Amino acid sequence: MAIGLSGLCVVHCVATAVLLGMLSAAGGLLGSPLIHEVGLTFAMLVGSFALGRGILEHGFMMPSAVGSLGLGVMAGALSLPHDGTEATFTVIGVGILALGHQLNRIAGE
Repeated sequence: MAIGLSGLCVVHCVATAVLLGMLSAAGGLLGSPLIHEVGLTFAMLVGSFALGRGILEHGFMMPSAVGSLGLGVMAGALSLPHDGTEATFTVIGVGILALGHQLNRIAGE
């Protein structure tokens, strides 16, 4: 589920960049800082729960450390300018978070 949510975040970031280029009205809505802040809060809650549960279930901390790095990159991206830099770093953070979830899944097998 967490990997799927990370994928949805990537779709949102890419769709926002495309829509900003095509439709400024739609881009203004999708590019709203409020959407990014709410999305990041949701990602941190779900990510923390899933990665923390993994530590408790299999005692392996590497997935949580990688996932936390991804969440940190995503959080840091909120402070970057909206010139494509924010979306780039958010996608990088989502990829790192997804890697943490994948490592968590593998460790649980």
